Amino acid sequence: MWNKIATYIIRYRLLWVALVFVSTIFMAYEASKIELSYNFARILPSNDPVEKEYQDFRKLFGEDGSVMVIGWQDPQLFEINKFRDWCKLTQRIKDTEGIKNVLSLANVYKINRNDSLRKFDVAPVVKQIPSTQAEADSIQKQIANLPIYEGLILNSKTNATLIVVTFNDKELNSKRRLSIVTDIEAMAEEFGTKHQADLHYSGMPYIRTVNMKKISGEMELFMGLAVLVTLLILWAFFRSLRLTLLSIVVVLIGVIFSVGILHLFNYKITALTGLLPPLLIVIGVPNCVFLINKYQVELRSHNNKDEALLEMIRQIGLSTFLANMTTAIGFGVFYFTNSILLVEFGVVAAISVMATYVLCLLLLPITLHYMSVPKARHLKHLDGKWASGFLKKVDFLVHNRRKEIYMAMVLLIIISAFGMTKIKTIGYVVDDLPKKDVVYTDLRFFEKNFNGVLPFEVMIDTKQPNGIFADQAEVLYKIKAFQNEMEKFPEFSKPLSVVEASRFLYQSYRGGDAKYYALPGVLELNKLTGYVQDQQGAAKQLNAFLNKDKSVTRVSFQMADVGSERIKELMQKIRPKVDSIFSPAKYKVSLTGHSLVFLKSNDYLLSNLYESLLIAIGLIAIVGMVLFRSVPIILLSKLPCLIPLALTAGIMGYFGIYFKPTTILIFSITFGIASDGTVYFLTRYREELHKNGLTPSQAVTQSIFGTGLSMIYTAVILFCGFSIFAASSFGGTAAMGVMVSITLLVAMCTNLILLPALLLSIAKRQGKNVKPS
Repeated sequence: MWNKIATYIIRYRLLWVALVFVSTIFMAYEASKIELSYNFARILPSNDPVEKEYQDFRKLFGEDGSVMVIGWQDPQLFEINKFRDWCKLTQRIKDTEGIKNVLSLANVYKINRNDSLRKFDVAPVVKQIPSTQAEADSIQKQIANLPIYEGLILNSKTNATLIVVTFNDKELNSKRRLSIVTDIEAMAEEFGTKHQADLHYSGMPYIRTVNMKKISGEMELFMGLAVLVTLLILWAFFRSLRLTLLSIVVVLIGVIFSVGILHLFNYKITALTGLLPPLLIVIGVPNCVFLINKYQVELRSHNNKDEALLEMIRQIGLSTFLANMTTAIGFGVFYFTNSILLVEFGVVAAISVMATYVLCLLLLPITLHYMSVPKARHLKHLDGKWASGFLKKVDFLVHNRRKEIYMAMVLLIIISAFGMTKIKTIGYVVDDLPKKDVVYTDLRFFEKNFNGVLPFEVMIDTKQPNGIFADQAEVLYKIKAFQNEMEKFPEFSKPLSVVEASRFLYQSYRGGDAKYYALPGVLELNKLTGYVQDQQGAAKQLNAFLNKDKSVTRVSFQMADVGSERIKELMQKIRPKVDSIFSPAKYKVSLTGHSLVFLKSNDYLLSNLYESLLIAIGLIAIVGMVLFRSVPIILLSKLPCLIPLALTAGIMGYFGIYFKPTTILIFSITFGIASDGTVYFLTRYREELHKNGLTPSQAVTQSIFGTGLSMIYTAVILFCGFSIFAASSFGGTAAMGVMVSITLLVAMCTNLILLPALLLSIAKRQGKNVKPS
């Protein structure tokens, strides 16, 4: 079959070039329409119970992660000039298009009891921007008498305050969010510069915007670094500008195809799909190395260019096909996770890897056909003394030191296994950022002064209309009891709920004295209810926490970025308290919210790591059946790929690198790529054994020297190529780059040393000659 493929590629070369040219133009057009994703990445599948509860909450109450906060700490918060400008800043932000609401010291309100109309009148505390210090002091006293704002936008103990900015849902998940955040920052910094104030920013819109800008910038950075690094390495190997540029151009066409495929599938650029272009450059270049090396070896042996090209396709076509298939499988198994984020990444990556392979198989032979025969100096790298000496040592070891090789591998596995026991699965919302990053330090400011800004929601369903106020408002007192229990956890902020709104109203009903900021008894509550029947003014406070028929309510907290492990502990403590207060037989209480869903996703990814890795092993083993129908060879040939993964996991354990979305990707991806070396070696070994009739010993030697140079080149390219991700400002992406680089370098060693040793041991058990020739 490969003889026909080789013939057709060369014979119909102009047709293939035309086809590639037209399809590249089409894919480039599609790629030009690609957009960044502004929605929050969904890792949990839609049928996951946690995700379903969150979506149910959003249907009733809208987006919970829509609040951006600006923090300011100063003992002189109410100094007239500062407070005046703080009021102006609040108003400017409120007037910004796309902003739903703004709450700060400058626009808090109080409620006055109106007995003549039996209702509550809402009145702003700051009726106009104060012009004297006395007016500012008066405002300060009024706010101090309104406990509802303490811990919400003001911490009087630390002299810290907030501007709470709520985005419209439409702008929150659009490109407009980026410009809104930028505009708000610019306005705030004018205030900060004028008053030498150190302002802090956080909240999910802000964190998502900063991350998206970093992702966009790093995608361009990694593309540039990937091209530069591969150019330098290819030049160092081939010493030919033409071959170097040819390889890069072919792979860049593959990148165009990948972005075009992304748009054809109606996907957008996310934190993961943004890594595809540089990944494809790094993964695609080894195809060029194997094909060009084979072409040059054949050319040097008989100096017939056309015959060399045909042999290149015949002999390397199958092995590179199987190798790319294993890489594609490593990506493709993410399809089985049912996670939208991973499915999009895995599907496009798998298709793009195979598309890049086809492009290499078509364009390289055709272009080489029209290029002149390389000069002698361009073939010198095939005689590399350093590589030849290394491969001779490898050949000696596998023939004479197999026991020592196995002992070293067993020791490596034991050390790795111990390190694996130290791995922790902990995810933080901002753990990918350096500890000195402003997003990280600002988040700690809000955690210190307001117990955090990440949304945590409790949704209480009474299962009956008006259930919140039925049975003499029993649910309100249960919510109060629940809030009292939550006060025991310092990770959570002061709540916002129908209970807090009722306390605020009751304080107003009793004349405004702060001591009446409390949930009244049933009789007093009934009197209070008579003042909130108009559905306007103060009634809106209550309705903001209720659905239409008042059967469901929410209790909104902000929480610290405590990490996925701590959130598990908290849920194990909170859930029993919830069930003891709200009987599960009568109420349905959902613990949900943006931050909880995010942190729960880590557990989901970990469970899917094992599943996807097992699927990858199974599928790649099936690919191995194409080469050998020997179960021992198929099973043992997986060891050279699995041992590097075990070592990587061990290193993660020893150095405290957590399992999280980016680092979990390492294992399926690197298993697929590491299997490439196994496929290259086994393909050559099979050819030497069956086609050329060599003994296992001779076949192993020929395979080591026949594939070793290309495998070393590939390992160097992959090592350096993945190392570029270490430049990322995201800790997980940087860790992924370093870990994948190490894994693939170790995989080269195991494929060149352990794999041939295993093949000889299997042959010896079968009674075949394994003595070195």
